[in-house]
Amino acid sequence: MWLIETKSLKLEFFIGNNIPEYAILSHTWGDGEVTFQDWQNLQEASKKPGFAKIQSACTRARDDYISYIWVDTNCIDKSSSAELSEAINSMFAWYRDSKVCYVHLADHFERQDSVEDTKKARFIESFRNSRWFTRGWTLQELLAPACIRFFTHDWKPIIMKWPGYFDFSFTPSEAKGHQRLLLELLSDITGIRLNALTFPQSIVHLSNGEKMSWIAGRETTREEDIAYCLLGIFDINMPLLYGEGNNAFKRLQEEIMKQSTDHTLFAWQW
Repeated sequence: MWLIETKSLKLEFFIGNNIPEYAILSHTWGDGEVTFQDWQNLQEASKKPGFAKIQSACTRARDDYISYIWVDTNCIDKSSSAELSEAINSMFAWYRDSKVCYVHLADHFERQDSVEDTKKARFIESFRNSRWFTRGWTLQELLAPACIRFFTHDWKPIIMKWPGYFDFSFTPSEAKGHQRLLLELLSDITGIRLNALTFPQSIVHLSNGEKMSWIAGRETTREEDIAYCLLGIFDINMPLLYGEGNNAFKRLQEEIMKQSTDHTLFAWQW
């Protein structure tokens, strides 16, 4: 996998047991994202709007003493169909194995200076209405990591889901209360039960129908991706066939049923 070295910003390739500790970014794509090809010339890449987001994520990783970070916009060579297929089939594992996942909510402008702020209607409405909760790919990015930190549009911290880590603006007891409130809000927004959010390993014990229900209301830019973004959640590996349209979802169902006798899956169509 390709990783960005957070000081030099250079891409480095790692494989197998040589992969170092890394952070990972979860975000929604916007105009002017930086691609793998763009990143080969950092001076030119820095002129694109998406560069600042990656740079800020690198800064956060350095602050957490993490030397590498993975970002989907520029750590996949999408000109290679083989590399793209491998990346999509590996993505759940990459998020799961990260040291911490930084979730950047580009459209969330409300931050908290106390636990009480989390209860305010303005904060809740802004958080709930973030585009991040409507995208297909961000579902696995919420479920897979053991440690998640949410940030506002200008990279102010929102939530800590890192055992033993607390933002210095809160006392430890305040931070625990803050975390619980936001986890309950996440569960309410996404329809995902609390234990699945808190203990990702519990997902394997849930019914196929319940897991499939989590994608309801979410969207992907390409029709096929509504199936491909679920591969890791169902522990499925299958080839990507862009252009197959809705058949991707049918193939996903077939692959799931090869491994399961749980027919609750078929309550959901796409």
